[in-house]
Amino acid sequence: MSSDPLLIPSRQNTLARSTSPWLLPKTLIPAAFVLLLIFTVIAPQWFTPLKPDDMDMDAVLAAPTLHHWFGTDSLGRDVFSRVVYGSALSLSIGLGATLIACLGGMALGLLTALAPLALRRVLVRVLDILLAFPELLLALLVIAVLGRGPTNTLIAVGLSGIASYARLLRSQVLQVKLSGYVEHAVALGEPPLSIIFRHILPNTLRPLLILATIGVGQSVLTASSLSFLGLGVIPPTAEWGALLADGRDYLDVAPWISLLPATVVAVSVIAITLLGRRLQTILAKGA
Repeated sequence: MSSDPLLIPSRQNTLARSTSPWLLPKTLIPAAFVLLLIFTVIAPQWFTPLKPDDMDMDAVLAAPTLHHWFGTDSLGRDVFSRVVYGSALSLSIGLGATLIACLGGMALGLLTALAPLALRRVLVRVLDILLAFPELLLALLVIAVLGRGPTNTLIAVGLSGIASYARLLRSQVLQVKLSGYVEHAVALGEPPLSIIFRHILPNTLRPLLILATIGVGQSVLTASSLSFLGLGVIPPTAEWGALLADGRDYLDVAPWISLLPATVVAVSVIAITLLGRRLQTILAKGA
């Protein structure tokens, strides 16, 4: 057997290239955390025997113990169980808002790229105006009209994200409609709707799906921000942003009330975003 050291890096590189990108740690670690979040939504009782609204008046503002892993809040409710059960609402809002933003962005993006010229000009200006405002500010405006609550928060966050998806889809449609297969379909006299749904739209969805994956984390963060500001979910509902708001008045005496929700929000958004970025990289390489 040859022991030439020059062959060792070559073998290592070959092994690295032969490893599937789906099995690399930078893919598996965020995917594992996202999977853990999914399990907290499906079966929160697997993680804690306590209910989120159970109060223990003998353990108000209690520090973390073996019974209350992350302490209790001002009403004696277990912080860990409230975070676990709150994941269902927070992630549902994130997914629902992303779906609204994605579908609305698809409709607006198609119109801004394929509508008659006069309508396109108006829609492009509307799109430019929407993109000029931060998504959180747009969500605040919608909440001001609709009011508070989980459903209204979902709608507000979803509507605030439409412009980003519309801009992406518009740029993709403008590229695809100049391709040879679309021009061939036009020359064959296919109906416009058939061309859109058979040739244009299917070839523009990949980047939109990647953006939607990343957008779930952004939607969760925006919804949590609204609840933290007192404009989202109405207490005593367990939701990550609302839990953060509950603990801000007790940071000097019971910092654990906000510590776990803040950590979970941050790590969840990072994990979802990293998973979306990895998906983007893998698909771009054709893996």
